[in-house]
Amino acid sequence: MSLVVEIYNETKKFPKEEVFGLSQQMRRSAVSVPSNIAEGCSRKGKSETVQFLYIATASLAELETQVIIANQVGYISDVLTKEIIAKIDEIKRILVGLIKSIKAKI
Repeated sequence: MSLVVEIYNETKKFPKEEVFGLSQQMRRSAVSVPSNIAEGCSRKGKSETVQFLYIATASLAELETQVIIANQVGYISDVLTKEIIAKIDEIKRILVGLIKSIKAKI
């Protein structure tokens, strides 16, 4: 959730022409991560849970790509890009570990 807040705060600083462009895509990708985790964890079947965790992981990959694009067009700094990507990588590791743990019990 803290990553979502950070993405919202950073995309507020984007140029006005990005309101319906990259900033909205980044926000949607970021929001998709905890939303899919929550939905997956509310499912009864473990295989359904794993599917939603995979979707959350894919949303992280989208967000990482969008962060790199935002950096390349000059909307966010190199330092901030590295910080956000490090957070994304940490969340990915946690999700992959959770997926492996759940799959071992199926």
